[in-house]
Amino acid sequence: MSIFDNPDEYYMQQALQEARAAYAEDEIPVGAVIVSGGSIIARAHNNTERLHDVTAHAEMIAYTAAANTLDAKYLTECTLYVTLEPCAMCAGAAGWTQIGRIVYGASDPKRGFERLGRGMLHPKTTVVAGVLKEECETLLKEFFQKKR
Repeated sequence: MSIFDNPDEYYMQQALQEARAAYAEDEIPVGAVIVSGGSIIARAHNNTERLHDVTAHAEMIAYTAAANTLDAKYLTECTLYVTLEPCAMCAGAAGWTQIGRIVYGASDPKRGFERLGRGMLHPKTTVVAGVLKEECETLLKEFFQKKR
């Protein structure tokens, strides 16, 4: 797939690569990339098990990496691509970063921020849901079936 065919799908494929890396490390397979100006400036996947840190979600790690890359605390011109709907913690952090756009794959009806509303995001942040949803869901389902 070319970036020119569908940029959201292209970058979600990149996030899925990160999710597969998490899966290989026996982490919940969530991956994230942050894009600015057409370039990926941060890549991350869940590291809660390896780091023994419940806050080491893919999004949180990606926010820090992107801020370091830009040498700025705000990510207003950036897009977060993440394979699973952000939880309340990650959405709250997104609000603090003032990220311009969030694109996610699979919904998370139990812990996803959408059930609480979008009020925790910055008012200018736009959200796109369901990009490569089936691929993102399949990876998560396979992981949890293996665990049971």
